[in-house]
Amino acid sequence: MSYTNKPVPEEIKRWNWGAFMFNIIWGFGNKSYLPLLALVPLLNLVWIFVCGIKGNEWAWKNGDYDSVETFMKVQETWNRAGFVYFIISIVMAVLFFIFFFTTMMAMIATSASHGY
Repeated sequence: MSYTNKPVPEEIKRWNWGAFMFNIIWGFGNKSYLPLLALVPLLNLVWIFVCGIKGNEWAWKNGDYDSVETFMKVQETWNRAGFVYFIISIVMAVLFFIFFFTTMMAMIATSASHGY
């Protein structure tokens, strides 16, 4: 890990959806290897949030960006992709639970009508 001690501008210290949702891939893409800790079972439940919070700082310290604007343009793509993936994941989870509970209720109703 080659974290530099260069100061992190305040406007960079914000949530990064790409680091949160694509932590390991995002880490490789931004020369940041701390997101690999998301591979550790149980720790990953907390670590993905750490990645979302600290991701921009890690990427800034490892990158060779000309300006904050250049950095933000690069991270904007990651943020957009991560946020879209987050929304899709939530929608899919809700649909799964609706399907699961609907199926379970139908099975209970069927077994109750047959006297099981």
